[in-house]
Order: sequence, then structure tokens, then C-alpha cells
Amino acid sequence: MSTTEHHAQTPMPAQTLPGAHIADPAPLGLAAFALTTFILSFVNADLVKAEPVVFGLALAYGGLAQLLAGMWEFAKGNTFGATAFSSYGAFWISFWWLTGHTDLSGIAEGDVSNTIGLYLLAWGIFTAYMTVAATRVSGAVLAVFVLLTITFLLLAWGEFATSSGITKTGGWVGIATALAAWYASFAGVTNFTHKRALVPTGAR
Repeated sequence: MSTTEHHAQTPMPAQTLPGAHIADPAPLGLAAFALTTFILSFVNADLVKAEPVVFGLALAYGGLAQLLAGMWEFAKGNTFGATAFSSYGAFWISFWWLTGHTDLSGIAEGDVSNTIGLYLLAWGIFTAYMTVAATRVSGAVLAVFVLLTITFLLLAWGEFATSSGITKTGGWVGIATALAAWYASFAGVTNFTHKRALVPTGAR
């Protein structure tokens, strides 16, 4: 047998997807986002008065865990997941610093409200354009992004208008956002462990 014939009969190794050896980081990222958003939204809805409790979650779970999930999504070649989890991980870290380590006492109250409103509005804009991309992911993820966009816009409006009522409404929508994210995370973990689509997500 010639060398050419030998190579022709030798099967080519199957091409593996990037990061195929890495577990799906999306359920972790969604769970970290959901739990942190859930607690903060109870504060925004004025159901509890313990905002400092959120700080540790914002740094460790909402921040660091999501940031790690985003880095693993980069390794898997998932541009949407990498952008989303890395960005919201950074959001929670910035929130932890803004609310727990920034001295705003020397700034006029109106300026503080307007600046925080702008901060929330900017995140709302980011979330809105990520919602467009989410239409190609799954119905469960799309629901999270639609609700999160509304949450950010309501919270921004509440800051601009210095309206506790609007902020409370944003808190209630935030709770719904957290529940939607938990559902998407639950579906990802459950479907993987059962090796079948046991929990529907409306996958595209």
C-alpha cells in the first residue's frame, strides 16, 4: 500500500467545538444574577430594609461568579453569553463599590439622583440591545432580558423623578426578572443532568 493510499484510508479526527471540555457556564451565570437581583429587588420594592446584605452578594456571587461565567463563555466561543455575563458581573461589582464604598455626602441630592439615574439608564440601553440578540437564544432568556430592560428603565425613571413609587414598581419587576432568570438556570441544570429537554425553554 502506498503512503497516499494509507492516508486516504486513515479517518480524519473529528473537529471539536471550542471549549467543548468546559461545562455550560450559563446556569451558573443566570443563578448568580437571579439570586442577587432577587434580594436587591426586595429592597427596591421596599419589602425589606437591609440593603447592606446585598453588598456581599453583589461582589461574590452577582459579580465574581458571573464574571467567571462570562470568561468561560469566551472559551466556549459564545459571544452572547460572554458579553452578557461579563457585563452584568461588572455591573454588580460596580454596584457594590458605588453603594458601599463611595462617599456621596458632598454632592447635592438632586445631582446624585440624576447621576444614578443616568447610570441605570445606560445599563437599560445596553440591556435593550442585548434583548434583540436574545431573540435568537431561547424564550426563557428573552423573557429575562425583556423584564430586565423594563426594570432598569423603571429604576432610572424613579431616580430622575425622585419617585419612591416608581422605584418600588421597578423592584417588583426586578423580582419577576429574578424568577425568570432562576427558571432559565433551573432548566439548564435540569436538562443537562437528565440528558433531555425535561424543562422547556423555548429554544430557538
